[in-house]
Amino acid sequence: MKRLNIIKGMAALILPCLFSCTDSTSVLVSDNQQQWGDDVTNFTLTGQVNTDCAAIAALWFHSNKPGEGYEVRFHNGPIDGTQKTGSLTDVRNLYRSLAADSTWADFEISVRQKNIEVKINKTTVVSYTEPNKPWRDENHSRQQLSHGKFRFIGYAGRTTFRNLKLTPLPDNAVNPNDTLPPVDEQQDRIIRLQQQAFPVIDYHVHLKGGLTKEQAHAMSMNYGINYGVAPNLGEGGVGRMLANDQEAIEYHNEVKDMPFLMGAQGEGRRWILQFTDKAISRFDYLFTDAMTIVDNGKICRIYHPEEVHMRGRTQQQYMDLIVDQIVKILTNEPVDIYANATYIPEDWMPQYNQLWTPERIDRVLDVMQQYDIAMEISPRYHIPSFDIIRRAKARGLKFTFGTNNVDADFGRCEYAIQAIDSCNLTPSDIWFPSMSRRAERTQSD
Repeated sequence: MKRLNIIKGMAALILPCLFSCTDSTSVLVSDNQQQWGDDVTNFTLTGQVNTDCAAIAALWFHSNKPGEGYEVRFHNGPIDGTQKTGSLTDVRNLYRSLAADSTWADFEISVRQKNIEVKINKTTVVSYTEPNKPWRDENHSRQQLSHGKFRFIGYAGRTTFRNLKLTPLPDNAVNPNDTLPPVDEQQDRIIRLQQQAFPVIDYHVHLKGGLTKEQAHAMSMNYGINYGVAPNLGEGGVGRMLANDQEAIEYHNEVKDMPFLMGAQGEGRRWILQFTDKAISRFDYLFTDAMTIVDNGKICRIYHPEEVHMRGRTQQQYMDLIVDQIVKILTNEPVDIYANATYIPEDWMPQYNQLWTPERIDRVLDVMQQYDIAMEISPRYHIPSFDIIRRAKARGLKFTFGTNNVDADFGRCEYAIQAIDSCNLTPSDIWFPSMSRRAERTQSD
């Protein structure tokens, strides 16, 4: 078998041909890089890849010189903020891999005019159409489509490629699944965050209001925002509801091969009694909110004005009830993320800063800090306030972005991006499922 052999830490490429590779072709990369293939413009490259544990490798195309063209990253493992297998690096970064270490995974990379498509195990994970005026910072100025050869690079560990097959495509080749218009990158903030390696993930997307998993998949690839698609566990919510372990397992099997982060939202206040740890541990993360509270023994959804009964209490007294419930929920429900954080009834929002006193904020931040719970920044509700976000950051709390959409038209995390700027958030402030501590939690009364 022909392969790229490692000799004293260096790599030597031995391939039988440059343009059309046989099934016996194998490339093993470690800590060096080698150019390979003929000069092509439109093409499809298929093959298989096998990464050792913690290995990181890349396959560049349209790359006649180092740093020229586009890079497809190969790296598996936990969802920890590193760019995962299939990422079109720094243009469409992915944070969950559909491949696994020490296992052969199929890959396919295609360029058809301005469209770049990447498939992992037959699932499209990237479909990026380069606009006429792509935005690139100084470090990525040569990251554009043109023509050229391929380049294998090993960054860490050992990765093997095999069964490589390169098929040139005609100049007029098109991707029939490329149906969405390219993003105007001159006005787009997401591409800037991608090139800063700032993780752009919407952890709180629901399949409801006409949004299908296929549509969410297409939108995610087009916008460059990773989606965490979550059903509701329990009762009382809107959208995809799961009632027991069996339904949770069936849902997980339905979406596990989609390039989404897989979350689940605890709904109502009885959900922790309806599911076993074994069933919900299949999900990448769990979250809940305090939009449903218990008032005098009855469930109250504070996002429904008709269910907010003052019963002679002042607004300040009811606010104390909300905070008490938040603390109880975050203490007793094993979640990773506090979603819709600091939500209060909609008609109270003009008094938000007065109702969220420093003492109340501290009570909530205390319990979040105690249980390592991340704070969701909500583009839908524009909460928490930037002041609360800054206070949470000062304590070392982590953040997620979460839209909590009602339909298929839910924007591009605009408020979260404002928070990045206004609160000086950095990639180290973002939470990832690898940080989960819920399995270690001990519940209090």
